[in-house]
Amino acid sequence: MNAKEQSLVKISSLTATGNLENLKVQLNAGLDLGLTINEIKEALVQLYAYCGFPRSLNAINTFKTILDERKVKGINDIEGKKIVVENNVVDKYERGRKTLETLTKTPQTKPAPGFGEFAPRIDAFLKEHLFADIFMSEVLTYQQRELVTISALASLDEVEGQLQSHINMGKNIGITENQLVQLADLVQESVNKTQANTVRKIIGKPLVPIIENDMMVRISEIEIIPEFLEEYNSILKEEASASIKLEKGVIAIFPMYQKENPTQIRIVEIYANKEAYQFHLQTPHFLKYKTSTLKMVKSLKLIDMESLDKETMSEIFEKIN
Repeated sequence: MNAKEQSLVKISSLTATGNLENLKVQLNAGLDLGLTINEIKEALVQLYAYCGFPRSLNAINTFKTILDERKVKGINDIEGKKIVVENNVVDKYERGRKTLETLTKTPQTKPAPGFGEFAPRIDAFLKEHLFADIFMSEVLTYQQRELVTISALASLDEVEGQLQSHINMGKNIGITENQLVQLADLVQESVNKTQANTVRKIIGKPLVPIIENDMMVRISEIEIIPEFLEEYNSILKEEASASIKLEKGVIAIFPMYQKENPTQIRIVEIYANKEAYQFHLQTPHFLKYKTSTLKMVKSLKLIDMESLDKETMSEIFEKIN
């Protein structure tokens, strides 16, 4: 994939997962790499069909804000090829059906067997709107559209059937296995290893271990001077929140206190690897926490732990929602 296609993959993954902070970064990067305004608009509009209106609309509003900010800075981004908004064919279903045949290289019956027979309206929406109205715009090629779709589906849980179908469609229109390997790596960078492995599994490539051998698990036992307790808790909450949101290598920073003695703080810390931990120590939010709380800490003990069951570590937080 070229740089612009890689950016489309990242934009699609971040839109699908609702990660707006990192999406802002990638939208700026995409524009700087030469993606046009309308290419990004088309990708974000198409994604509503795969990750829903809320995620799509949030991404579109974020994109509008980015463009406004860049305009204020004197950056004039390229609008690109005009988006065609009219589809005047007599039979939209037939147009969509033919588009799907091109993508699947398989005859498409009317209605689609299974879901289409059970719920004809969804079959009509799929053919008439997604594969006719949306796909008729030539701002993005079929190959680019499938990169967008595969990236979004690879970033979502429990849609492996649809992901498999679209990977097959992508191959039919020229997406190579090497590009899919690269797409998986980009999904891992934008989302996580688990989601990237769904692509690797489908295309028969080795899975990346979820838990690294040098993963760090630590319990911090801290006693706070009572007069500073409220201020300390406020600073700690801010630091823990920033670490989780901003650092991919921070799996957990979970602060707690003893009910019968609130000055006794305990923090469960989990880092993907030692490199992630060393990076964490240099972040502005950690340095602020460390320097501003020195006078508040009466005692500190760091206890390094070892997991008894690394195989199920990836499931540790799944029940919290």
